[in-house]
Amino acid sequence: MTDLWQIRWLLDAVMVFTVLEGVGLWLHHRFTGQGLAPGDYALNMLSGLCLMLAVHAAVSDAPWPWIAVCLSSSGLAHGWDITRRWRQRRPSIE
Repeated sequence: MTDLWQIRWLLDAVMVFTVLEGVGLWLHHRFTGQGLAPGDYALNMLSGLCLMLAVHAAVSDAPWPWIAVCLSSSGLAHGWDITRRWRQRRPSIE
């Protein structure tokens, strides 16, 4: 049981760090105009956070629908990010 507690604690720490990283990137871009714009990383971070939430729910014995919602949300965010990036790289037809 100690191992699961440690995994949950580690996941909590990584999720907090990820949110702080996103806020830091956003603040840096907001005040300096440099670095990545939030649109360049937000969906990717959201997808990763949802995956971490799914693992956290699984090791916490959460009901399976919560795990499914987290995994589905991650997949949707990832798909949206990939589609957005794909469209940005597509040459315009003139």
